[in-house]
Amino acid sequence: MLVKALPAHERPRERLMSTGATALADRELLAVLIGSGFRGASAVELAAQVIDHCGDLSELARTDPHRLLSVPGIGPAKAARVAAAFHLVRRAQAGPERTRIASTSDLAEVASPLLRGYSRERLVVVICDPRGSVLRRTVVSEGGTDHTPFPIRDLIATVLTAGGTRFGVAHNHPSGSLSPSEADVTATARLREAAETVGLHLLDHLIVTDNSWRRIPQDGETC
Repeated sequence: MLVKALPAHERPRERLMSTGATALADRELLAVLIGSGFRGASAVELAAQVIDHCGDLSELARTDPHRLLSVPGIGPAKAARVAAAFHLVRRAQAGPERTRIASTSDLAEVASPLLRGYSRERLVVVICDPRGSVLRRTVVSEGGTDHTPFPIRDLIATVLTAGGTRFGVAHNHPSGSLSPSEADVTATARLREAAETVGLHLLDHLIVTDNSWRRIPQDGETC
C-alpha cells in the first residue's frame, strides 16, 4: 500500500508532526527523509530495503551515497539526502560544547560583544539551562544614550520561551561610567522577584562599558 493511501494518522510524516520522531520506527524515519517510494514499493518499504541493503542503521550512517544507488528506487537525489542527513548529525556531534556560565566573568564575556561599541544603551539577556550552558543570548531593548527600557515581563517571557531556567542580564553605559543608578538597582530587585515567582534563577545584572564591567549589587549588598 502506498503511503498516500494510508489514513493521515498512520502516515510517517503526519505521525512525526503530531506525536514526535520517537514514535516512529527506523524505516519510517528514513521514509520521511527519502520522501517517496517507487513502482511497487511505498516509501516505508523502500526505506526498509535501504536499511537491509546496508545491514543496519549504523552501517547506513557510514555508507557512501554511491552504494545506495544499487537499491532499486534510490536515485542520486535520494542517496544525497540520506548521506547529507547523517553527515549533519556527525557535524552536530563533533561541534564545540555550548559555552557555560559558571561565574559573573563568564556572563560578562558572553554579553559584552552585544554591548560594546554602541552609542545607545542596550539591554541583553543570556539564557541558560540548569547546568549553565548558554541556550540563547539576545538584545531585549535599545534606548537612548543614557537609558533603555527594562521590560521585566518581556524578559521573563523570553527566558521561558527559550526553555531556560537560569539567566543573566547586562546593559551598557556608553558614557563609560560603571556606577549603577538607583533605577538599575531597583530594576534588578524587581527582576529577581519576578524570576523567582515563576521558578527562574537570575544569575546577575551587569553594567558593561567598552573597557570594563561591573555587577549590580543585590539583596542588600553595597555598591
